[in-house]
Amino acid sequence: MAELRLGPLLRYADDSAATVWVETSRPCTAEVRVAGRSAGTADTFQIAGHHYALIPVTGLAPGTDHPYEVHLGGTQVWPPPGSPFPPSVIRTSATGDPVRLAFGSCRWAAAPAGEKDPVGPDALDTLATRIAAGPDGERPDVLVLLGDQVYADETSKATRRLLAARRDLADPPGAEVADYEEYTALYYESWLDPEVRWLLSTVPSCMIFDDHDVIDDWNTSAAWLADMRATPWWRERILSGLMSYWVYQHLGNLSPGELAADPLYAAVRAVPDGTELLRDFACRADADPASVHWSYRRDFGRVRLLMVDTRAARVLDEQTRAMLDPDEARWLREQALDAPETCDHLLIGTSLPWLLPHLVHDAEAWDAALCRGSRGERWARFGEKLRRAADLEHWAAFPESFDALTDLVAEAGSGPDAPATVCVLSGDVHHAYVAEPTWPGDEGPRARVLQLTCSPVHNAIPAAIRFGFRFGWSALARGLGGRVAGHGRSRRPTIDWRRTGGPWFGNQLMTLTLSGRSARLRLEQARARRGAPARLRTVMETDLTR
Repeated sequence: MAELRLGPLLRYADDSAATVWVETSRPCTAEVRVAGRSAGTADTFQIAGHHYALIPVTGLAPGTDHPYEVHLGGTQVWPPPGSPFPPSVIRTSATGDPVRLAFGSCRWAAAPAGEKDPVGPDALDTLATRIAAGPDGERPDVLVLLGDQVYADETSKATRRLLAARRDLADPPGAEVADYEEYTALYYESWLDPEVRWLLSTVPSCMIFDDHDVIDDWNTSAAWLADMRATPWWRERILSGLMSYWVYQHLGNLSPGELAADPLYAAVRAVPDGTELLRDFACRADADPASVHWSYRRDFGRVRLLMVDTRAARVLDEQTRAMLDPDEARWLREQALDAPETCDHLLIGTSLPWLLPHLVHDAEAWDAALCRGSRGERWARFGEKLRRAADLEHWAAFPESFDALTDLVAEAGSGPDAPATVCVLSGDVHHAYVAEPTWPGDEGPRARVLQLTCSPVHNAIPAAIRFGFRFGWSALARGLGGRVAGHGRSRRPTIDWRRTGGPWFGNQLMTLTLSGRSARLRLEQARARRGAPARLRTVMETDLTR
């Protein structure tokens, strides 16, 4: 009899349909039942000895909570017997409903029950606990996870023990994951957490990768990539990372219609074992990143979310360096400007912040100019070493791309049909803040434009880096940044910006509540309590509407 190994994850949901992702112990037919009736079935497909299904659920009434069960081969496997959690539900949307979107990034798996968590309570665990305690109360309509869902290069003690049972950790890549099987262990550790498992079964989710889903500083530069490709273990790591991302994260980002039109998904499901098909796809994606499109669009009524790949889509040649390849940049532009009269709020999800503390921005732009050769070969070599050591690889490190995103945000926020807000949602930097740009003179857009950064969901940041981020916003830092940029002969940004909230440090989530043309933002942090479960505490709530 087939067993449920991982999931269910409720991934896509709209007013009448949804998708539910599962991993099973053997081949079978997976089924979702709503109100005792079959609402969707899918046969499993096989990758590297593992079995998966993405079940399309259709015919749901809008604006309704639909409790559901998962059956494998006709046997109920979810909810499990004796579950302490309320039933998992598919909540369909209705016209005019407000949209609550919670987001964050960077999540180490929570410590096992009974063990002290070295980085404090997990924001997803505490969110699950709150929803489970009041299932009829407020909950996010979607959870947006902006990168580093797993850490392939920073494994836990439990994962290291598993790796050591398979191979000698004295050999590269040591205690980092090496292949697809080891990637599955990361997802098990992260998504089998009881609270998170239930949360992901009842709140739809959107995901995109960042560097730690593969390795720290992934695709920082052409020189970095050449060094990695010279190692004996990198090829298997990158192929396994891309393959596992496609299975565990990417497929669930797609709507039922997009899944039905996806040729790779159809091909993998049509054969007894899709491993080689998926591996060939990953090989092509590694050799020619522009051949694969990881970015995607999700619409929630009149709220448009564009999730942008800022890792695999990079152009790394120093003279044509770009955060997005031309096709990806074209896609982003088309989606951002599409039918503005249908969009009250435009959200651009990018794992890496667009607007950083001024000193950090200037340092990254200076370093990019050095690496391009503005001060000669010796400085270029220094710039490359500094770029890797200090993680200088955000939008500011791609000056032309920074300017292009700035121009696109302004254009999307202008005109008679402009949305009320244009928000760039980001994570990565292990703290949270709000920044607001200003344009010179009267050139600014009509929409309110904001950089909303929220990280980590469950991680830590050293005290020295906390100080650096605080200092980076100061007037002294701005002056220092100007001098640094001048040395590199890097061009100055066409906009200015200021921090309007934060920085906040801790395990945290931001929630946007969007209703009509109004928008509210709330930041909540997971706080431990003596003798009681951790809980989310609101540390900031504000109206974003002008």
